[in-house]
Amino acid sequence: MTSADMALPAQDERTMPAVVLRDLDRRPLEQTLTELHALTEQYGYVVVVCSQATPEPVVRRLHTLRSLLESDRVAVFRPELPPLGIAVLARQLRQLASCDLSPGVLASAGRLLTHYIHAGAVLGSVARLDRVPVGLKSHAKSWVPGSQFAVVAHPEPQLVRVASGAGLKGPEFGTWMLVAKGQLQSDWIAGLAKEWTAHALRETPLPAESPRWWGTGRMIEFCSYLADLSVLYQLVTSVRQSTCHWCGLDVIGDRCVFCSATPPGHEPPAPRALEQRTPA
Repeated sequence: MTSADMALPAQDERTMPAVVLRDLDRRPLEQTLTELHALTEQYGYVVVVCSQATPEPVVRRLHTLRSLLESDRVAVFRPELPPLGIAVLARQLRQLASCDLSPGVLASAGRLLTHYIHAGAVLGSVARLDRVPVGLKSHAKSWVPGSQFAVVAHPEPQLVRVASGAGLKGPEFGTWMLVAKGQLQSDWIAGLAKEWTAHALRETPLPAESPRWWGTGRMIEFCSYLADLSVLYQLVTSVRQSTCHWCGLDVIGDRCVFCSATPPGHEPPAPRALEQRTPA
C-alpha cells in the first residue's frame, strides 16, 4: 500500500500484515529504492496495490523504482475500484497470502476478486463525479440544498437520488459491508445493508484519496465484499492456471500482473456465480 489509511485491520488471525510504502514522492529516491529492494529480497515478490486516485508523483516514483530494480518481481496493481474497495481488495490478498498460492497466482487473484466487490458511496453532490455516468438532470438536482445521491461505481455503474423506496442492485451472494464516513450524515446506508442482506456492517475511517476519487468530501463510502478466507481460496483455486510465457510464473486470468504479458490465445473465464451463504 502507498497510504497507511488503506491498510485495514486484519480480517482474521491468518491475515498477513500490510506493508506501507510511505511518502514515496517526498523521500529521497535512494532511500525508497533501498526500502523496496529490501522488501523484494525478504518476500521474493512484491505487489503494490494502489487506487486510480493515488497522486501521480507517487505512481511515477513506483514505476521509477521498478525500472531501477530491473525486476519483474515488483508489480504495481491499480484496479478501477474506489479507494475503500482498493483497501478491501488489498486485505483479501493479505488473507490469501497465508495460503499455499504461488506469487503469480496470488497477484493475479486480485483481478479475479474485483468481480465480487460492490463499491459505492452516498454523495452530497455529483457535480464533480466523473467516474460514473451522470445525467444532466442529476447534475441539476445536485445543486439543490440537501440533495443526496447513492452511487455504485463497481461492478456496474448505478446512480439514484436518495429517497424513500430508492434502491441499488447489489450482490446475489452473502457479503459483509464496510462503511467509511466523510462530511455527510445519512441513515440510508443501514437500509442498504439490510436490502443487500449483509452479514455484518463495520465502520472504518475514510481513506484520504476518497474525496479526490468521488469529487466531493460530502460523502459516505461503502463496500460489500467476501470476508471468508475459505470462499476466497476456493474462488481462486477453481480457476484454471497457466504459465506466463514471458516470466514463467503460474498465473490465472488473462494477464500476468508482474510482467503484463498476456497468454497467447487466452480467453478469460466468466466470473463464477456464488450462492447465498450464512455467516460462518
